[in-house]
Amino acid sequence: MVVINWLNFFILNLSAGLSFGFYALSTIPFTRQKKIGEKAWKQCNTFRILADIFWLVLLLTIVLWIWFPIGILNWKFTEFYIIILLISLVFFIPAAYILVMSLKAAGKETVETSEQTQMYSGIYRKVRHPQILGTILLFIFLCLIINSLFLLIWLIGLMVIITPIVIYFEEKDLLLRFGDQYSLYKKNTGALIPKFWIKRKTETSYRKSQR
Repeated sequence: MVVINWLNFFILNLSAGLSFGFYALSTIPFTRQKKIGEKAWKQCNTFRILADIFWLVLLLTIVLWIWFPIGILNWKFTEFYIIILLISLVFFIPAAYILVMSLKAAGKETVETSEQTQMYSGIYRKVRHPQILGTILLFIFLCLIINSLFLLIWLIGLMVIITPIVIYFEEKDLLLRFGDQYSLYKKNTGALIPKFWIKRKTETSYRKSQR
């Protein structure tokens, strides 16, 4: 049984690294095209599929932690599970909404890259990376609902390290691909948190111009 627990923990870490690694590679088709030509787009589609597969494996290993935790790492938030259950809903509801809206806005770009893809609309007008934001909230929900403080700490550490790296490479490629259009979009739109003050500033400037 102990062997299974450690194996699950190993697969959890491995799938996390491979999922985010392949996802990062899938977001730079324009950069890769300059090196290997048009086949870069097909390769990036393959990377995206692999990223999704390992993402599902990651979710599975997190759920399996319920039955196969590492003894010395089996830290719980509290024995009053109902409290954790209620708190977890605070993260699940926005996570579900953000992921659904981002998948709707991105369309086929969610699972494949295309040279014909245009700048996103919908929820992407609020944040540049809603899928990453939704995933973070979903992972927090899972850690809460299985009552694992260790997994939450592990998740936070993982996202602090990986998220900026993924965003950096993806946006570097998008800047090459869309140029000034994306540069302006990046300036006015938050990566994970909406820039509400930008909107207020724009509205204030508009009102003044109408006087």
